[in-house]
Amino acid sequence: MANTNPNLKTPSDLARNETKSVADALNSALADCFALYLKTKNFHWHVSGPHFRDYHLLLDDQAAQIFAVTDAIAERVRKTGNTTLRSIGDVARHQTIKDNDQPFVAPEAMLAELRDDNLKLVESFRAVKDAAEEAKDNATSGIVDEWTDQAETRAWFLFEASRKI
Repeated sequence: MANTNPNLKTPSDLARNETKSVADALNSALADCFALYLKTKNFHWHVSGPHFRDYHLLLDDQAAQIFAVTDAIAERVRKTGNTTLRSIGDVARHQTIKDNDQPFVAPEAMLAELRDDNLKLVESFRAVKDAAEEAKDNATSGIVDEWTDQAETRAWFLFEASRKI
């Protein structure tokens, strides 16, 4: 998604070809965030059973946290002089987290799937970190650590909420 429009040119001291690889990694993570956000909201809307209230609130909190990261990721892409995702179709072309369109998913399966998806998002963030460090993009390298920690915390909460002790 290189920026070829001179009207969107953003000043940066980073090399254009290096920021392109960082932007590609960021856009992939952004697509995964949108996919995970929508899946988390889907499960929030459709959870049922004896732990309804706890799961409903947990998933709503997690969805809000995921959505909040999307703007920071997209703005980081723009700050490096590149172009970000533009549509649902663009998200679909870049996401690695799979959608879940099942008419019913048991609560335990929801939590397990979201746990695994958050761990997959951690992998995406690690790819961003690697690209940023190679490009000497200190700002992206630093901020992605917080996003990684948030995703790891979500995975941990989902794991603990679904444990059978």
